[in-house]
Amino acid sequence: MGSHQAFHQFFTIGMTYEGNLRKMNTNLASPVQYTLHLNEEALLVNELIGREIRLRFEGQINCINCGRLTKKSFSQGFCYPCFMKSPQNSECIIRPELCRAHLGEGRNPDWEKEHHLQPHIVYLAQTDVIKVGVTRSTQVPTRWIDQGAWKAVPIATVPYRYLAGAIEVALKAHFTDKTNWRNMLRNETNDELNLASFQQSVRELLPQEFEEYYTPNTPITEVVYPVLNYPKKVKSISLDKQPEITSRLTGIRGQYWLLGDGRVFNIRKHSGYFIQLSVG
Repeated sequence: MGSHQAFHQFFTIGMTYEGNLRKMNTNLASPVQYTLHLNEEALLVNELIGREIRLRFEGQINCINCGRLTKKSFSQGFCYPCFMKSPQNSECIIRPELCRAHLGEGRNPDWEKEHHLQPHIVYLAQTDVIKVGVTRSTQVPTRWIDQGAWKAVPIATVPYRYLAGAIEVALKAHFTDKTNWRNMLRNETNDELNLASFQQSVRELLPQEFEEYYTPNTPITEVVYPVLNYPKKVKSISLDKQPEITSRLTGIRGQYWLLGDGRVFNIRKHSGYFIQLSVG
């Protein structure tokens, strides 16, 4: 699947690029800058917006962890053995309150120490609702961009993942922990929701044992996405069912490509898929 060396500011019209899809890298600018790595190429996807693109998939999927060929992708890019054994797929990835890194335990204690026995934040993010979430401190603002939030703010900082999960669980009584991807991709918002007010309300909502981790008055991050226009209806498409996709790219939000006909394509979901990408 190659290393990521060369950087191309612009795609070449008529040229075909190929490689295994991976989650796009992001840079918080106005708008967000997205980079797609295909083999040796690092391609600025923003340059594709407004152009016709073609994706072609001929059935090859490589595990993003071990590289082996797999007939089916599990958990956004893993073969079944890696899905079952890799620490990247342990239960505490989805449910951080189950993390045991601070006890020296886990599928791979060394990996847990490097990734989960590290400072984490609990945050509030806003799309059409206010949601609570958890991420490693080094993943700010990447995590917020990947989930398509247009505003986000840290509300607590903790020394390891388990504590972040415990705080998130306590706040789930007051906030959702899910993002409605359809609403996000339609850019549905609620202007009556004031993120700063919710940020201040957290102090009163936190159980006493977590008060020391509360981080007041942290600045709110606003995110602008490169989108020409949002669809009124969205339909997610998959290379498994539609191995060739041709359409005009009208925007990017989260890890989704918005196509001109209301279809949306989730890049991250197709991690490991070997594709050919051409630009009209």
